[in-house]
Amino acid sequence: MGKTAILVDGGFYRKRANALFGHKTPEERASELISYCNKHIDYATKDSPNELYRIFYYDCRPLEKTVFNPITQKSVNLKKSELYSWSNDFFDAMASKRKVALRFGEILESSSSYVLKPEVLKKLFRKEITVDQITESDIYLEIAQKGVDMRIGLDIASLAQKRLVDQIVLIAGDSDFVPAAKHARREGIDFILDPMWQPIKPSLKEHIDGLHTPCKNPNKK
Repeated sequence: MGKTAILVDGGFYRKRANALFGHKTPEERASELISYCNKHIDYATKDSPNELYRIFYYDCRPLEKTVFNPITQKSVNLKKSELYSWSNDFFDAMASKRKVALRFGEILESSSSYVLKPEVLKKLFRKEITVDQITESDIYLEIAQKGVDMRIGLDIASLAQKRLVDQIVLIAGDSDFVPAAKHARREGIDFILDPMWQPIKPSLKEHIDGLHTPCKNPNKK
């Protein structure tokens, strides 16, 4: 019986899951993620028996600093935010799940600040709007992460080198995973990418063995 390891870029999954499945409580989102991963196992066993080795979940603890909101002209204590509580409760829920390993990177506090949304910035440069017309909904808190991609790459390499699994499923977007994927494939590992219906660069397809998202495509009726 073959074994499958599922690696999840947590920040990517939570953003896509919210778009695909709607907002949920921390426990509901954690249970949803486990169910989602198990669909990959069910898909892999159509032709031959397979079992889950482990789910590796990669993310960063929520930011605790106080940041300045340029629109409201007020300081925001992120430790008192709803997202802070939700994230910690979600991580606790994930930690209690069977066969789940949590891997945490770091937040670059000095690089975290409010920025304009890309579409608003374009309108501003095209002079379709003025600075005075920018509202709070036109900005978002950009949080820079450190170490998540590196941990994903190291685990892919370790799983492949030690021959701990026969298949790796990576749930992620256009991350810099190509070198690790190439190494895994050279070791004979079946490498599957799940971008959760987010478009990927055509060049990435040559470095994976398959592309599979186990949920309905929202762009198709």
